[in-house]
Amino acid sequence: MLGVTPIMHWIAEHYGQEYKPNTRETMRRRTLHQFLETGLVVENPDKPARPINSPKWCYQLTAEVLALAQTLGQEGHHHSISQYLEKRPGLLAMYEAARDMERILVSLPAGSQVTLSPGGQNVLIREIVEEFCPRFTPGGEILYVGDAAREESGVYERETLESLGVILPERGKMPDLIVYLRDKNWLVLMEAASSHGPVDVQRHRELTELFVSCTAGLVLVSCFPSRAKMREFLTEIAWETDAWCAEHPDHLIHFNGDRFLGPYE
Repeated sequence: MLGVTPIMHWIAEHYGQEYKPNTRETMRRRTLHQFLETGLVVENPDKPARPINSPKWCYQLTAEVLALAQTLGQEGHHHSISQYLEKRPGLLAMYEAARDMERILVSLPAGSQVTLSPGGQNVLIREIVEEFCPRFTPGGEILYVGDAAREESGVYERETLESLGVILPERGKMPDLIVYLRDKNWLVLMEAASSHGPVDVQRHRELTELFVSCTAGLVLVSCFPSRAKMREFLTEIAWETDAWCAEHPDHLIHFNGDRFLGPYE
């Protein structure tokens, strides 16, 4: 099992191909992700629910691909390839089913369900959807649910967001969850702060700039799994935002300002 950086070091040592450290994410997205989807490798076979930001995140050749590679240069190698290709559709289905079993099932307010990649902050995102939203954004429309470990989003209501003047980038600065309260014309932007920071001054500025053309009022909420985790970031949370802890779902903490859970001009 190897992480992206050790893989890059191995390539440099054995093939003389040097990759710069800042290409690590490119290799993960444009190569290893495709290897994963085509069944050449599996990710985190020792701990499928490992958080995406864990330094132990790793990849490993599947047993079938390893066995095939070990026949290279031997008599009957081409026959081994033919046998592998015959079994490949079933192998892909098997690995896909295994990944699906590990995914996190999230029930949306409207009654539908989506799945997110296992582990990391996606566990907290499920809590936000299922516990925060019914309490503090009842009747709200979930327009976006990010998936920390995948390129795709769990939910992305692009047309509704564009009707509000919001054009989101492909990846990067989006909040983890966006809920629209149509009757109040509020857009609630939530950050899952289980493995990274909350809405601090810098993040407040980033979100304000990203949604500068939005015709709805913005409400910014930092969400934590526990009060202990929130305590780690207490001095960083930006004023005129809100904070919520999954372990005490009925309560919301407001940081200053003349209104509670509402946008500021």
